[in-house]
Amino acid sequence: MARVTSLCVYCGSSSNVDPVHREAARRLGEELARRDIRLVYGGGRVGLMGICADAALAGGGRVLGIIPQHLDAAEVGHRGGELRIVSSMHERKQMMFEESDAFAILPGGIGTMDEAFEIITWRQLGLHDKPVVVVNEAGYWNPFLSLLDHIIESGFARPTIRRLYSVVEGVGALLPELLAEPEPKTRAQAAKM
Repeated sequence: MARVTSLCVYCGSSSNVDPVHREAARRLGEELARRDIRLVYGGGRVGLMGICADAALAGGGRVLGIIPQHLDAAEVGHRGGELRIVSSMHERKQMMFEESDAFAILPGGIGTMDEAFEIITWRQLGLHDKPVVVVNEAGYWNPFLSLLDHIIESGFARPTIRRLYSVVEGVGALLPELLAEPEPKTRAQAAKM
């Protein structure tokens, strides 16, 4: 079983979304606090990011936000938990990776999609073997999952890429799925996958 003490959550920075997504972010933050799993996220105080962080903090949870200086300067940095200000988006994503045992992909925009593709690609390349879970809340990620199927059907990837991530239908199934994952391989073991 995977030992998850720190979960990276990729999610949107918009609040102008279906309330079901805002509620899912809130429930996840509460559950992380309840289970004493540290939230690692993009450091924003807006959108699903802020909702998830606020809920984790309200429940007494540990929160690490990592935000580039240019976004913090635009006053979107969350000051409730630990906040690390970095110089670039690349540094942000690397640090989020290093600080996390696993990754959850909640609904979001193109930034979230960028993070999803990158963390799945890194796993494909053997750079890590940490669990990656797509949280398909209210079917949000159905087009993304169809795109991955299309990539496979078109011959640009093998069907085995489906082993690089798992899919759950809502946040209630996320932590049970993560805890059922096998212990991640070392980087050297992952490179042989």
